[in-house]
Parts: sequence; C-alpha cells; structure tokens
Amino acid sequence: MGKRSAVRKIRNAEFNTDAYFEDEARANGHGLYAIDGGWTPDDEPKGRAGNRKQKEGPPRDQRYTKNVKPRSEGQAQLLKAIDEHNLICALGPAGTGKTYLAITKAVEALQKGEVGRIVLARPAVEAGEQIGFLPGAMEDKLAPYLRPLYDALSDRLSPKQLKEMLAEGVIEIAPIGFMRGRTLNNAFVVVDEAQNCTYTQIKMLLTRLGWHSTMVVTGDPAQSDLLPELSGLGKAADKLEAMSDVAVIRLQAEDVVRHPLVAQMLETL
Repeated sequence: MGKRSAVRKIRNAEFNTDAYFEDEARANGHGLYAIDGGWTPDDEPKGRAGNRKQKEGPPRDQRYTKNVKPRSEGQAQLLKAIDEHNLICALGPAGTGKTYLAITKAVEALQKGEVGRIVLARPAVEAGEQIGFLPGAMEDKLAPYLRPLYDALSDRLSPKQLKEMLAEGVIEIAPIGFMRGRTLNNAFVVVDEAQNCTYTQIKMLLTRLGWHSTMVVTGDPAQSDLLPELSGLGKAADKLEAMSDVAVIRLQAEDVVRHPLVAQMLETL
C-alpha cells in the first residue's frame, strides 16, 4: 500500500486509526494487536552504558534443591551412620544406593562448609575385559572408571558447578595407586567399588583418613573382579565391625531401589 493510499484511508475514517489498522491487517493477512502497558521512552535506561548493562545481565546458573530420603531401612541406617561416624563401610548388592547416598552426603557436607573438598577414588579394574590403552591425561584415563561417580555428582550439582569444582580441585580424582603417603584432612572421601581392592590397598586407603574428614568405603564383596582370595573388602569389614567408632552397614536385597527384577535376580543367581 502506498503512502497516498494510507493517507486517504485515514482521512476517510475521520482519523479513526483503529479502522486503518484493521484494513491494513486484512490487506496483509496479519493480526495487529495493541499491548497494554507496553514500552515507553521513559522505560529506556539513560545512556549506552545502561543499555549494555540491561542486555548483558548476570550469567545464568542452574540452581535447584533435591531432597534425598531413604527408601529402605538399610538406607536410613547408612545415612545415619554417615552423620555420626568418620569411617563408614557400606557393603551390599548392586542397586542399593551405596554410591549415590555417599555422593549425596559428600555434596551436602561441601555445601554446608563442613569439609573443604571431595576426594573420589575407584580402582581401575576392568570387569572381565581388556580395554587397552586410553589416551589423554590422568583424569581422561580414569574417566570411564569414574563414570558412575560423575553421574551421581551431576545429579546433585549443575554442569557449571561441577566443571568449576573439578577445575579448581574442590572435587578431586584420586587414583588408588597414588594415594599412598597422603593425609586427607578436611575432606569427604568416597572409595567406590572397593571389592576390587586388595587387603593391602584397603588398609592403605583407610589409613589416609585425616582430621575433620569422613570416609565412606562402598562395595559388594560378592561381585569382585579379583580372585576371591585377593579381594580385601570383606575381610577388612569383618575386622572393622568390632570397632565402636567405625560403622559397617550391610545392605540386603530388600534395600535394592532399582528395577524389582534386580532384587529377584540377586536371590536367584
């Protein structure tokens, strides 16, 4: 529509702008709508600095709170033991939430300021397969073995938080082979899949515990990838159970929170 036609329509409508917009919308096939309380020049920040500040804004971050509650009596005992003891051994079949609950309590302790860092350790033992040489730095080589721990951390922290904490060393990956000689003070230590550690390795790991620290050792003695006589978790747990300051929690098939078939298979196989 030309300029003269537009002027003519406005004059014919006696400056009725509503009629003009309706005719224009019909001609173009689009609906035009007025917005109540729309933009006015007074709403615009003064100067270019104000416009830039309004557009940039603070960086967005995923923040949420996910409450974790025990789903069985055994899980409730495990959570209580972590609150009351500095050394906890959580033994039980797959799917009982041993690793997830340990990671949950570690993140809670870090966020509350009760510890200064989280240390994750897991033996690099293949489950009956040889995957060969893995390229990259130490963290890259251990990443496939530590994937279950990363999954649990990702469920408790946003991707940005997890990436920053790993880069700053607040969450540390500690290969079991490099733990000797260290003292872990002010830390929450999670040793996962400890059934694949020898008795000597278990003893070395337990004696890394320092001041103001908590250590949770998890594993299933029935699913060791080592020869039965080499796995040291069951033997160490039996000896530690006699100590009043150490909590040994033995989860059962009824504590499995995965698919119901998992508990049935554990009883059958």
